Amino acid sequence: MAIVGASFVASAALAGFPVLGGQAVRYAVAALVLLAVLAVRRAPWVVPSPRALLRLAALAATGLVGFSVLVVESAARADPSLVGAVVGASPVVLAASAALRARRVAARTLAAAVVVTAGVVVVEGGGPGDALGVVLALGALACEVCFSLLAVPLLPTLGALRVSAYACVLAVPQLAVLGLAAQHLAGRPFLAVPDAGELAALGFLAVIVTAVAFLLWYSGLAEIGPARAGLLAGLLPVAALAASVVLGFEEPGVRPLVGTLVVAAGLVLGLTTPRARRPAAHRLPWRA
Repeated sequence: MAIVGASFVASAALAGFPVLGGQAVRYAVAALVLLAVLAVRRAPWVVPSPRALLRLAALAATGLVGFSVLVVESAARADPSLVGAVVGASPVVLAASAALRARRVAARTLAAAVVVTAGVVVVEGGGPGDALGVVLALGALACEVCFSLLAVPLLPTLGALRVSAYACVLAVPQLAVLGLAAQHLAGRPFLAVPDAGELAALGFLAVIVTAVAFLLWYSGLAEIGPARAGLLAGLLPVAALAASVVLGFEEPGVRPLVGTLVVAAGLVLGLTTPRARRPAAHRLPWRA
C-alpha cells in the first residue's frame, strides 16, 4: 500500500499518455517479470481450473482494468483528493464483507476500519467534484474491493505469485480490446511513443507498483485475511502525501498530519489483537 500510494506521483507523468494503451504496456511488462520469476524459481506451472480461470478474468477486469481506468476518469471530473477519500473507504467495505462471509461481526476490526477511513478522509480532504466524478470514484472503490475479495479463494491453490502473474496476463487483452475499440469509435490513440519521463513512469508502475506490490499484497492477504489487510489501505494516501512532500509537489500541513495520526490509531486498533484471539481461519497456506 505504501508503494501504491507513492506511485501517484509517477502516474502524474502519464497525464498526456493514452490511458488504455499505457495500462496495457504496464501489465504486459509486469506479467513478463512475474512469469520470469516463476521460471527462475522453477515453480510448477499450475493450470487454473475453468472456475478459477473465470475468477481470474473477473479479477483482472475489475481490480486491474476497471480500477486503473476509473481512477483516471474520475480524477478528470473530480478533485483527486475526493477520489482518494472515496477509494479510501475500502477498509470499511472489506471489514463488512469479511463479517458477512463469516456470519459474525468482528467489532474490533470493523471499528478500526471506520477509524482508518476517517483518517483517510482527513488526509485527502474531500475536494469538489461533479456527480459523474463521484459515481466513477465509487466504481473505483468497488474495483479496489474486488481486487482483494476475488483473490482470496485462489490463493490456497495458486499462491500469490501465480495469482499476480495470471491476473496481469489476462488484463492485457482486455485493455487491448477496449483501447482498439476506443480508437475505432472515438478516434483516441491506443498507443504513443513515450518520452523519457513517461518511459520511466511506465517502468516504475510495471515493475515496482504492479509486479512487486501485487506479490506483497497477495502474500499478506493470504496470511492475515482481507478484513485486517484492508486496514493497511489507509497507508495509501499517507504514502502519497509523503512522496508529494519529499519531492516538493506539496507543502506539509496540520490537516494531513492529523489525518495520518488518525490512520495510525486505526491501524494500531485493528492490527494489535492478542495472538490468542486472532482468527486462525484467515490464515491461508502460502504457495509460490
